[in-house]
Amino acid sequence: MRPATLGDVNREITQTHAGTRQYAVQLSATRRGARLARLLATEQLRSWGLPLENAALVVAELATNATTHGRVPGRDFRLTLTVTATDTLRIEVTDARGDRLPAAQAPGDGESGRGLLLVDALADRWGVASGPLPCKTVWAEISFVR
Repeated sequence: MRPATLGDVNREITQTHAGTRQYAVQLSATRRGARLARLLATEQLRSWGLPLENAALVVAELATNATTHGRVPGRDFRLTLTVTATDTLRIEVTDARGDRLPAAQAPGDGESGRGLLLVDALADRWGVASGPLPCKTVWAEISFVR
């Protein structure tokens, strides 16, 4: 599968159901795919008239984690944005490494582990859902006032 481009935005899933809006896109598990996830999420949130900054940072971190720690050669990752009637944005990133669960770590001398601390600071809540095998979904929710 080739990596998604901005031209693919119109072909991706965008749904509206009784107060819920959803956007989903499948991207290559590469650095380019992670950058594209942030760009596409920003454009989608802008089209919905929603705040961008915190959500863009959360998307960037979760997508980067999916391409760094959740990558399986030949497998993509999926970004899903859902806005509910309760004024909450749910960001989900699904990757193919259900056996590698993330955990926020205190900053140390290591090169990694700080990103989920950023997610924890920017999101109202976040977590991990297992499945469908062999996948996992890391999600974060951000509440906002319209």
